[in-house]
Amino acid sequence: MVVQLASILVYPFLDNRSLGRTLFSVVSVAAVALAVYAVRATPALTWVSLTLGAPLLVLTAVEAVHPVPWAVLASAVVHALFYGYTCYAMIRYMFADDHATVDEVWATGAAFTVLAWAFTYAYSAVQIVWPGSFTAGVDPEQPRSWMELLFLSVTTLTSTGLSDIVPLRAHARSVVMLEQIAGMLYLALVVARIGALLARRQRPPGGPSVS
Repeated sequence: MVVQLASILVYPFLDNRSLGRTLFSVVSVAAVALAVYAVRATPALTWVSLTLGAPLLVLTAVEAVHPVPWAVLASAVVHALFYGYTCYAMIRYMFADDHATVDEVWATGAAFTVLAWAFTYAYSAVQIVWPGSFTAGVDPEQPRSWMELLFLSVTTLTSTGLSDIVPLRAHARSVVMLEQIAGMLYLALVVARIGALLARRQRPPGGPSVS
């Protein structure tokens, strides 16, 4: 989670530059390695994360050196699957215990950022397959940058509605709607469960609940 939050501040310096794409790939590889390690500590299947993680590293390198459309598309799809599975693994980890610890609290935030990354890569894939899927106030006819799509993903997942990136085509709107539903369910199910477990941990034995 720390790597991803820090990368939000770094991405504006790297966006749309050759050197930036290379450095971005290094950050992505580091994030993937941390994600694989995180999944190993959860009840989810480690072999699935490794199966997705291995080609992901290769595609990340290919995309950085030679960003042709097929490589960018394949990288976006594998990234979306990998981060989606990592989010699922973290949620399984949080639901495996009947009491909340510091790990579960950190996992709550980490899973949320991982989910935002998964949808960002899904948006990247959508605009490659269906050009013109997204528009914005600046350069409306151009494909949206990865940073713009990340901004769209975070604002959609948090339901803040601040994004000036607008989905135009039906497939893009479908993915945006899925993320809106995912954000709502995450708050209603995951955050609510961890909050209830934390409140129960603070409750005195045999005493009334803490309001």
